[in-house]
Amino acid sequence: MKPIEPDHTWHRLTAAARCAPAETVVAAPYGFATRIAALALAADRSGRSLFERFALRAVGVASLLAFASVCANFSVFTAEADEENIVVGDDPVTLLLGPIE
Repeated sequence: MKPIEPDHTWHRLTAAARCAPAETVVAAPYGFATRIAALALAADRSGRSLFERFALRAVGVASLLAFASVCANFSVFTAEADEENIVVGDDPVTLLLGPIE
């Protein structure tokens, strides 16, 4: 069996490509764009997935829940820190559980 030489194959392919006739640009047939647009608009849309149906609704519900949570906790964002509860250097466990006696 003869070994395949990559250089020989490449030269043969490039020579065949040089001999190929040059093709001119052909325009689409008359009415092609109209027919494609009509087919696209007439496509059956019943095959939509469950994700597609409820994706925008889920984004809306998530936005409303986020807005409601911000409104419910607005006082936490605007309240000033009580100096009595937060003291720099105190142990947070002691603050939460109270002093152990």
